[in-house]
Amino acid sequence: MKVGNRAYRSVWAEGPRGPLHVIDQTRLPHAFETRHLDSPEAVAEAIRAMRVRGAPLIGVTGAFGLALAMDRDPSNAGLAASVKRLAQTRPTAVNLAWALERVRAKLERLGPAERAAAAWAEAHALADEDVAINAAIGRHGLPLLRGLHQRLKRPVNVLTHCNAGWIATVDWGTALSPIYQAHDAGVPVHVWVDETRPRNQGLLTAWELASHGVAHTLIADNAGGHLMQQGRVDLVIVGADRVTRRGDVCNKIGTYLKALAARDNGVPFYVAVPTPTFDWLANDALADIPIEERSGEEVRVVRGLDDAGRPGSIAIASDVTPVANPAFDVTPAALVTGIVTERGLFEANEARLASLRPSRS
Repeated sequence: MKVGNRAYRSVWAEGPRGPLHVIDQTRLPHAFETRHLDSPEAVAEAIRAMRVRGAPLIGVTGAFGLALAMDRDPSNAGLAASVKRLAQTRPTAVNLAWALERVRAKLERLGPAERAAAAWAEAHALADEDVAINAAIGRHGLPLLRGLHQRLKRPVNVLTHCNAGWIATVDWGTALSPIYQAHDAGVPVHVWVDETRPRNQGLLTAWELASHGVAHTLIADNAGGHLMQQGRVDLVIVGADRVTRRGDVCNKIGTYLKALAARDNGVPFYVAVPTPTFDWLANDALADIPIEERSGEEVRVVRGLDDAGRPGSIAIASDVTPVANPAFDVTPAALVTGIVTERGLFEANEARLASLRPSRS
């Protein structure tokens, strides 16, 4: 996708073995800045601090971090330690563990002298695959929006939660990919953008949509149910950080409440994910998926621009105020209308999803 007149990916390496760059998402939407990551520690910090975020992007960035680690220490011990360190940065997003395991499995078959070059090659391959997968998700999701427009004879109103756009992936996005492709195909779309506190990833969605010329309106998280009651939402589409084999969906905190409101108001609720986001070993989503508990400062402190346009922070709660900050929740499959993947649209149940399962899972 383009920022200004230049096409960007969210993570990229200038050459076969770097340098590695990412878009620093902690600076958006007020400033667009890129960041050079020159070590596995820098990659780990970028993932943990959410300079890069979004399950697909975290996975690819982690793979590049492992390549940087192999430049330094390609021994068996170095490989094992680097995989463990990177996997611990964001435990909920299964794409990270999936990508690291894919690279690790490839490297274990090689001698140490061959591992760095192979790790870089595999990371580049993962990045290219992510772009192709997300473009395919958009193609399979486009008929949902086109069909609604043809039936309703007006712009389609879509509600999103969190950011599942191109900066949450290497390119295109998951939940936003059908929206971009609908817009580009001439299907009129308007997006209700949840602000998604406390990290306010909805601001990233609004920034993306504005850059692409897609009509949108930023709303408070708690406005979604009201809009559905008023008949002003035609469908909800979100991404996910992990989906179980039964079709239960783990996504940014607040997703579950949107799914409940959608069910009560007869609004279709779709999830758009690449197949690497499925955790085929997870049986009970509430028991088997680790829910990341993030710092209370994310709730206590609001960041933005002051009256002079300068970045700043404002404390809205005392340091002694107890805070809980779970980053994700689980939406049961029964509340999910369908799951859009790069291989098509599927019902959210184990029997229908089984065809997506890799034979080695």
